[in-house]
Amino acid sequence: MIVNRIVYNPLLHYRFRVSRAQGSRLWDDADHELLDFTSGWNVTNLGWNHPEVNEALIRQIERNTYAPMWTADAVQEEYAAALTAAYPGVDTVLRVTGGTEANEVAIKLARAATGRRRIIGFKNSYHGQLFASLALGYVPEYVEAIAPLVPEFVQLDYPQAMGDEAADKATLSSFKRRLTDELEGREVAAMVIEPGIITGWGDGRVAVEGFVELVRELTAKYGTLMIVDEVGSGFSRMGKLFGIQRYEGVKPDIVALAKAIANGAAGLGAVLTRAELVEPTIPKAKYTSTFGWMPPACAAALKTLQIHQRDRVWEQAEMSSQRLQQGLRKELEPLGVRVQGMGLVVRVDLTQCSTEPGALSTAVENECLKQGLAVIQLGADVLQLMPACTVTEADLDEGMGVLSEAIRTSAERI
Repeated sequence: MIVNRIVYNPLLHYRFRVSRAQGSRLWDDADHELLDFTSGWNVTNLGWNHPEVNEALIRQIERNTYAPMWTADAVQEEYAAALTAAYPGVDTVLRVTGGTEANEVAIKLARAATGRRRIIGFKNSYHGQLFASLALGYVPEYVEAIAPLVPEFVQLDYPQAMGDEAADKATLSSFKRRLTDELEGREVAAMVIEPGIITGWGDGRVAVEGFVELVRELTAKYGTLMIVDEVGSGFSRMGKLFGIQRYEGVKPDIVALAKAIANGAAGLGAVLTRAELVEPTIPKAKYTSTFGWMPPACAAALKTLQIHQRDRVWEQAEMSSQRLQQGLRKELEPLGVRVQGMGLVVRVDLTQCSTEPGALSTAVENECLKQGLAVIQLGADVLQLMPACTVTEADLDEGMGVLSEAIRTSAERI
């Protein structure tokens, strides 16, 4: 799709022009107000155009806008210290521009550090738009025209929790056998996971209990590096400052961060790791990024992190998650709608309510827009709700009401 000379992904097609945005509200160019339940896909976790973040960006622009790769701006060093101190088990950062580059560099580091080539991901997951990041979890029909992707990637079935204790235990046991089979040959450089949930592709599938701990145990046993993609789960989204903190004692080897890192004020990404792991690879991998860590972006990111820590935003996000999930289950489960989530990534599964794939979710999205609520779907009759981590109770209740009514009326029409 091309609109006003700009190319749009057909799955994320053009919806409206944003004229202004503040907090949990967007306005289109007709001044139609929308309550936002997307956060730009986990980007504006503090709400749109947070004034403190924007002010930090502007102050840095007035001082300096660029530092070449062989230099540093003071704000880059200050942010590196703050970010590595905030994430468990890391002490070093590689500078990148966003989530795709973060995951590509994480894979590059893993191969250079281990001398191995194989990488494990999950089917129907999302980690970026370049050839290695796509190979982690591509949907086959999405990449047919650009194949082949990077070789030596293995995709496993995701061990999704279904809410039945016996079935979930069986799923974890089966997954353990499959993963052990892949790892015991000691040919796998890294396994890439999100912290217990898939945040991409409009998915929101939650893993069975024990999944993250099991991955850490087995990767450590067989000398495989554990990469945690926190691009969509970081910065209070999961009810912790970072999603991995939901799992006591689990420390990954490499972490990819982006999206909410600067609250949408500027593009930025980071790869976190340990100096002892990355330093021997520097001559071999030669990490560079011309626009990685632009000083204004770092200033915005530093202020973003400080606000999350100062206000303990993750606590509000966790309370909002419980309110949202409980409210939606009460309203929608009698209709056959399944609600699942972790933190403020909530999956609303409409597949049992429609016989024509994608028709109901599209109708619901359109009806919500008419009624002043912005939601996202990707045509699989699944909605992924991602309100700001600072969303108010009143806004949550308003959004739940609009969404529930849109599902009822759309299901009746279809």
